[in-house]
Amino acid sequence: MKNKDTWFPAKENGLGWGKPDTWQGWLVLSLYLFVLCLISILVDPKEALMEWAFWVACNTLVLILICYLKGEPPSWKWKPIEKEKRKWFK
Repeated sequence: MKNKDTWFPAKENGLGWGKPDTWQGWLVLSLYLFVLCLISILVDPKEALMEWAFWVACNTLVLILICYLKGEPPSWKWKPIEKEKRKWFK
């Protein structure tokens, strides 16, 4: 846990944010997953797919906004992978 003001650190590879660093970040992620489950219970995607997709998209946009406001600035990062770590079987 490096900076207490940063809830979501930037990913080491790629674009976006990694696992939360603080309890606030974990709370936001837990609430996101809870609301996704709640949406899936209240709105059956087999019957109302567009309504379900709308609410899931809204929930995801809120998560991205919180990550953007409380996380490190997102930037594209790419580090080469060492040859030994690239092997599946050793």
